[in-house]
Amino acid sequence: MSKSSDKFNQGRLRSSNITVVISIALVLFLLGLFGLIVINAQSYAAYIKEQLKLEAFFNDEYDPREQDTELARQQTFIDSLKIKHVFVKSTEYISKDKASEIAKQELGIDDNAIFEANIFPASVQITLNPDYVNPKQVDSIKQIISANPIVNEVVNDDELMTTVYNNIDRITFWLMVLAAIFLVIVMVLINNSIRLRIYAKRFSIKTMQLVGARRRFIIQPFLVQSAVLGFFGALIAVLALGGLWYYFSSMVLLPFWNDDYYLLIGAIFIVGIVIALISTGISTWRYLRLRTDQLY
Repeated sequence: MSKSSDKFNQGRLRSSNITVVISIALVLFLLGLFGLIVINAQSYAAYIKEQLKLEAFFNDEYDPREQDTELARQQTFIDSLKIKHVFVKSTEYISKDKASEIAKQELGIDDNAIFEANIFPASVQITLNPDYVNPKQVDSIKQIISANPIVNEVVNDDELMTTVYNNIDRITFWLMVLAAIFLVIVMVLINNSIRLRIYAKRFSIKTMQLVGARRRFIIQPFLVQSAVLGFFGALIAVLALGGLWYYFSSMVLLPFWNDDYYLLIGAIFIVGIVIALISTGISTWRYLRLRTDQLY
């Protein structure tokens, strides 16, 4: 009779542990899915910001006999941009010939006879680091670049940049708010799963206390078990998330890996294990403080 009872209890324990692991895995999977959305939204926002380029036009008033000297000065200036200024991500030199070709394409002119060559000055297109793309900083950057004597004018689409920046900033803010709310929901769900598991063992906890076991001795095994359950729940969530993202990224031709995914994976494991430990500690301590008649 005792053997069958032990097998029954062991079966219930395994079933309870599996249920807790699956519950943790599900909520962490949803958390990771939302994290993927946030990370890729930020990456896309950075890509959009990189398209808002500055263009610095060089002075076009110099002696043609000094053309080589002037080109050397322009190249020196372009090379110095990334060295001197952290806000510059990349540069592209637009020669006078290339500027004419771009203008012909934009105007739809194919006949060279009616289009005077070299009427546009040479310039450099500057791609800014996304962190510096906001209206106030861009105005300061334009002043810094314009201060060089070989630069005639620095232009960009101020209205478009302001609109895009405000929209991206608003979307990012609400994504962060939703992420915080979702994290709270995940914490509550994991806490409830762990509390139900500890509730099922409340009589065992009280029995150990009544026979003289110290509180630390009683709590420690539950903490270890909960950490293991949290780890396996997080591992299942990460594997499922990786499989889903691999399938989705291959379907829509997106890059599979992003360096920020290291942080996401770490956050999933930390949330799963830490919340499981905290919930276990609080729940176990609560039952240790109750009287025997209060357990029913």
